[in-house]
Amino acid sequence: MRGIPMPQTPNPARGEVIVPLAGAPRRLCLTLGALARIEAALGLEDWSQLPARFGRLSATELTAVLAALLDGGGEDPGVLDTHPVAIPEAVAAVAAALHACA
Repeated sequence: MRGIPMPQTPNPARGEVIVPLAGAPRRLCLTLGALARIEAALGLEDWSQLPARFGRLSATELTAVLAALLDGGGEDPGVLDTHPVAIPEAVAAVAAALHACA
């Protein structure tokens, strides 16, 4: 999907959101693959442990969650290594992506 221009309108049926992140609008999506990467990064046995765990994420874990959501949305997670992201911006992006799947 990378390299192909994506429409700027998110697909709500997929749970996509477009949020400002790392200096540009970015598409985030909690896909099954993204969920699996998040579970692995946080050391969870299953997704039911996510709500309790999200209350105490380290910066490394928050970055891993964002990377998984960016990848799920067809974006390059490497942008997190090359562009600054403020903590409130990161938290708001994750919250928006999770809310879109609720």
